[in-house]
Amino acid sequence: MSKPSVAEVRAGGQPAGIKERTNEEHWAGRLYMRDLSPYLTTLFVRLGVPPNPITYLMMVFGVLAGVVVAFGGLWSAIVAALLVQVYLLLDCSDGEVARYTGRTSVAGIYLDRIGHYVSEIALLVGLGIRAQGEWEPGGWVVLGMTAAIGVALIKAETDNVVVARAKAGLSEEIPDEAMSPRSSGLSLARRLASALKVHRLIQAVELSLIVVVVAVVDVFLGDLTATRILVAACAAVAVLMSFAHFVSVLASRRLE
Repeated sequence: MSKPSVAEVRAGGQPAGIKERTNEEHWAGRLYMRDLSPYLTTLFVRLGVPPNPITYLMMVFGVLAGVVVAFGGLWSAIVAALLVQVYLLLDCSDGEVARYTGRTSVAGIYLDRIGHYVSEIALLVGLGIRAQGEWEPGGWVVLGMTAAIGVALIKAETDNVVVARAKAGLSEEIPDEAMSPRSSGLSLARRLASALKVHRLIQAVELSLIVVVVAVVDVFLGDLTATRILVAACAAVAVLMSFAHFVSVLASRRLE
């Protein structure tokens, strides 16, 4: 147990179907991070590190990415993107440690959810400060905070479906057919939004990579135009998606 191989940890920490989890597994996890994470997970297991401290470390890297991106410049964008990759790696690893060692817990799930909240909020607030061009209050900071609030609302809307079902004595598991809105028009809009994947603009991994591209454009233009356009787009998407997601939940059978 103290010296498991990477293959053993992968088998125990990544049960069948983990990469196919709907709305749970990030595309980057499926594409490459789940191939890398067992190496770090094995190190944690051999050192006897429990899963919750790994989750706390995930939060630190996520929030640190938001702080770093706020400083502006190309290098801060690159460092923030790398920090987000570490955040994603730790996000994979804490669950793998929990599953392999049999130390899954309600507290661990709670910490993981809070970690995603604070990390994505920090990145968007940091992006608003970056667009402002200084560590002072201003319109761009407000837009960044607006985007952050929108992201928090989307996550809260999702999590509170589970809370509402639990309080009503319903199963946590929601059938796939219950996810679609009753209205054919809303169902079509939901499928269209899913196909366009506009929500990815305000997710930490995708946003951190876009920030790097935008930082390169800013260097070329010699100003903050590209970053400010990105902040405005994030705010618009976050507000629209939070409202659309709320309507989608109420119009579906998720609360039945």
